[in-house]
Amino acid sequence: MFHNRRKNLRRASGFSLIELLIVIAIILVIAAIAVPKLNTARMHSQEMAAIRQINTIHTAQTQYFSQFGKFAENLQQLGPPAGGTAGPAASDLISGDLAKGEKTGYRFTVSPTKEGYQVVVVPQAFGSTGRRTFFSDQSLVVRENWGADPATATSPEIK
Repeated sequence: MFHNRRKNLRRASGFSLIELLIVIAIILVIAAIAVPKLNTARMHSQEMAAIRQINTIHTAQTQYFSQFGKFAENLQQLGPPAGGTAGPAASDLISGDLAKGEKTGYRFTVSPTKEGYQVVVVPQAFGSTGRRTFFSDQSLVVRENWGADPATATSPEIK
């Protein structure tokens, strides 16, 4: 009798392999549902951060124009100097990582135009770091393209 009770206790004290496999299967199903939603939320937050960085570039361009009488022709002119004091070649108006052209999963390019400047923003890995491209210029209007092609001055405005 004591021997049978000991046997029953040993059986009841742990999980069977089947029970563990069922728990693992449930966890995998939940992960399969959650991961795509997490990636979509991450891309959306990176897109919102890219729009905020465009606004940061606009603010820096306004300050640059106020100080030097023209718009900066590239991001390096808006960024921090490598050494010494700030000037037209590096005005220290934006952060160093943005001045290098890559931040929050996006690539930023500033180039001069006849009227002022343009900002083109594309994901580093389309479909992974972002689903939209952006365009803006001295008009401060931010435009978007839901596709891999870069947004342009004729793309729809973000409202």
